[in-house]
Amino acid sequence: MSVNPISSHSSADKAATGNRHFSAGAFLRDYGVLIIIVLLMFALTLLSPSFLSLRNLLNILNQSAPLALMASALTLVIIAGGFDLSTGAIFGVASVSAAWLAVTVDPYLGMVAGPLIGLVLGVVNGLVITAFNVHSFLATLASSLVYRGIAVLITGGALIPVRMEEFAWLGRGRVGPVNIAVLVLFVFVIVMMVLLNRTTFGRRVIAVGGNEEAAILSGVRTYLVKIATFGLSGFAAGLAGIIAVSRISMGQPQAGAGMELEAIAAVILGGTSIYGGAGAVWRSIAGVLLLALIGNGFNILNVNPFFKDLTTGLIIVVAVALSAGKKRR
Repeated sequence: MSVNPISSHSSADKAATGNRHFSAGAFLRDYGVLIIIVLLMFALTLLSPSFLSLRNLLNILNQSAPLALMASALTLVIIAGGFDLSTGAIFGVASVSAAWLAVTVDPYLGMVAGPLIGLVLGVVNGLVITAFNVHSFLATLASSLVYRGIAVLITGGALIPVRMEEFAWLGRGRVGPVNIAVLVLFVFVIVMMVLLNRTTFGRRVIAVGGNEEAAILSGVRTYLVKIATFGLSGFAAGLAGIIAVSRISMGQPQAGAGMELEAIAAVILGGTSIYGGAGAVWRSIAGVLLLALIGNGFNILNVNPFFKDLTTGLIIVVAVALSAGKKRR
């Protein structure tokens, strides 16, 4: 049987081209956010000499710390195939609870209670989702309304001033030029990265998001994995909440409104698949920094906020398109 050499070479060329295309797509998915950040920083440096100052860069990190905490834990939820729309409401409940406890009982108790309250609320989300087999999108949408109502009940709709040095150090304190909140973020991100990449739990998170039925057949207790990811997400939202209260010395029942969508946007910008099974914590942090740089750049240049939202939206669409393209392949 004769083989047409031209046909063979043509098939090989097509296969090689396909591999190159796949590699390029994978590279853009994994490192595209870093490329955009570098280009954006270069452009902003040319447009505004004050942008690249150490003070401005540290200020960007400090302002982004609460959102980055939420996004780093939310990454595990999305990799496991879930969504958490309640993180903003948990942020609000934890922040007002911490403020109330700080004022009426003890400031240190308030600081400890905030993340623990977030952990409990996150576990409740996981229990509802797994016990009643409710889609996480709908379950956390409903729980966000409940949690927001709890925050209003705690405060009576009023603000809770927290003017205590024992409480303010977390949000305002510094170690040298670096804010303590940034150091807390750094430690938390390292823990999340180790948890995802170096532990059995992390491998199970990826397995559940990649193919839940196969994970069940492999003996993975998928319901425990899901509960744990939502618990971590709630803990991160609570930690972010006490940092915010400590920074502004005020507990607000509407605090954190909309932050859940920003966190999801940052995770998607970082290349984590919206279908689950793939993602990285460090890329979600890069997504947060990209959103922060866009906001900071438009503020420095005094540009109409409409263009900031337009730019952010277009970048998110491109990120989702890359994720969807990988899924189709």
